[in-house]
Amino acid sequence: MWIDTHCHLDAREFDADRPSVMAAACAAGISGIVLPAVAVSNFDAVRALAHGQSGNAPQCVYALGIHPLCTPGAGQSDLDALRREVAASIDDPRLVAIGEIGLDFFVSGLDAAHQTWLYVEQLKIAREFDLPVLLHVRKSQDQVYAQLRRVGVRQGIAHAFNGSHEQARRYIEHGMKLGFGGNVTFSRAKQIRRLAVDVPIEAIVLETDAPDIAPAWLSDDQFGEQHKARNTPAEVAGVADVVAGLRGLAQRDLADIMWRNSLAALPRLAAFADIMAPR
Repeated sequence: MWIDTHCHLDAREFDADRPSVMAAACAAGISGIVLPAVAVSNFDAVRALAHGQSGNAPQCVYALGIHPLCTPGAGQSDLDALRREVAASIDDPRLVAIGEIGLDFFVSGLDAAHQTWLYVEQLKIAREFDLPVLLHVRKSQDQVYAQLRRVGVRQGIAHAFNGSHEQARRYIEHGMKLGFGGNVTFSRAKQIRRLAVDVPIEAIVLETDAPDIAPAWLSDDQFGEQHKARNTPAEVAGVADVVAGLRGLAQRDLADIMWRNSLAALPRLAAFADIMAPR
């Protein structure tokens, strides 16, 4: 019934109990999960997970890209590897996007120019292969958007969006969807909650960013400890409850809209509509 459009299922936090985590997600009504890569070193892991889930588990798809926090030490050889991997996998329907890519100007010590170069080159790969992008936009909404517009990529998701209404408008008018997850569940996160209410419902998709950004019910701290508790893909059902409440929508109506929005952002999900779409 629900699609988690951003989940790092390959993270070591899931090594001890990944099958049970997936079973719990299935029991919670999660029908699809998007697994973004973060570096060349985990391309094989996300691909294998996407192809390896069966039985009591949601349908998984994957994206390939270099995360801005993984840009130190990454260079042309990593971009060459990304392009080779995308070219080799372009006929794989489970490859749905380039990601997670973007800019992070929150973490200190990262080279902004180097990040930007790697981000732009990855946008060019997305454009070359006509793939959407999964964007990391922490403290960098304007800069990420500027390059998105310059390179001409017009489809994908701005993950964990936390910008202004004006920034949101630009992304939406450019063709992007905005990802809402655990942060929207905190009553003190007023800006994010206002965005979740005010932006067109057609612009929203749901996510967890598991194992990170755990929702309010897994935390005692409104703005600190939620990032230390382990999040799981099952929690996207609770995020959906919150968004439905904020928007005054019935769960079934929201599920139908979220499926359409996820499909618009990531058109290759159509290959799995018989499993992922609400019934």
